[in-house]
Amino acid sequence: MRRWLILFALLLAGCGREPLYQSQTYVFGTLVDISIYGLPEERARSLATHVEQDFQHLHDQLHAWKAGSELDRLNQAFAQGKPAPLSPELAAILIDSSRIASQSGDLFNPAIGNLIRLWGFQRDEFTPVEPDDAQVQRLVKANPRMRDLVIEKGRVWSRNSTVRLDLGGYAKGYALDRAAAYLRSERVPGAIINIGGNIIALGTRGDHPWRVGIQHPRQPGAMATLELPDGWAIGTSGDYQRYFMRDGKRYCHLIDPRTGDPAQTAEAVTILVPPGAHAGAMSDAASKPIFLSGVNGWRQAASGMGIEHALLVDTLGRLHMTTAMFRRLKLTDEHVPLEVVP
Repeated sequence: MRRWLILFALLLAGCGREPLYQSQTYVFGTLVDISIYGLPEERARSLATHVEQDFQHLHDQLHAWKAGSELDRLNQAFAQGKPAPLSPELAAILIDSSRIASQSGDLFNPAIGNLIRLWGFQRDEFTPVEPDDAQVQRLVKANPRMRDLVIEKGRVWSRNSTVRLDLGGYAKGYALDRAAAYLRSERVPGAIINIGGNIIALGTRGDHPWRVGIQHPRQPGAMATLELPDGWAIGTSGDYQRYFMRDGKRYCHLIDPRTGDPAQTAEAVTILVPPGAHAGAMSDAASKPIFLSGVNGWRQAASGMGIEHALLVDTLGRLHMTTAMFRRLKLTDEHVPLEVVP
């Protein structure tokens, strides 16, 4: 079983008699866990099923390489220099992801799907590949960005034919926001939703806050735990779930749009995002620019995106984190090399 980016842990003792419904499914290419507290089992099951069906709808709609998905139809039109019809839902997604891309200085860049495909990460299984460097550099020079898109009157087109959308760094967070809004509208007293390590919390588990563990990128188990209050979201980008090894070197799915190559700047980044309409989406997207910025640039990247709670594990396994994040964490190893910055 693949390791999750964030260990989903209900770390509360003495709660065995509390009404807690849990379901698990597989969507977005990863495990999805839904836990609902304080409702009868039948009611909780019905709500969880609704959320899972919505996740599957989004997965089918936003699949980056499945023929016939709405995103695939857009990408085909972009490559041909043609406009394409655009659903209101996907229009909102593209507008919001474009906003985050601009905020990140285009380090979060869903327009580089062609680079992701060249490196073999637009498929279900990852095997070592060695893309043609000339092709990679042509795409880097073409500089596809979200700002190349034009959305107007229910249609979208691209001013750059090399734009190929891949929303893998946004869709899970967007799905979290949708699920949280739905469960709130149904007056669920407490829930926590985990999509492969992107997590959002609603309410509490009775008198206790929800608690999660942050996966160590090179060892089994959690390197830290923290409480996740109502409305907060947590997201991690790491090099240890979607990757392949070639000649003893690790190549992960996080592609740096400046070089066209998989980033080798860190082992993992975890961020916390406070409650808001787009907390889930931001927790998913904002961890990528911080990861790509590495030890020397992570703090500036976090500040630029308004992220106060951030943790980076560098390539030597040392921890770097903001003061705000340090105050929230309980480390499992108090002797790990650690740098805390304002």
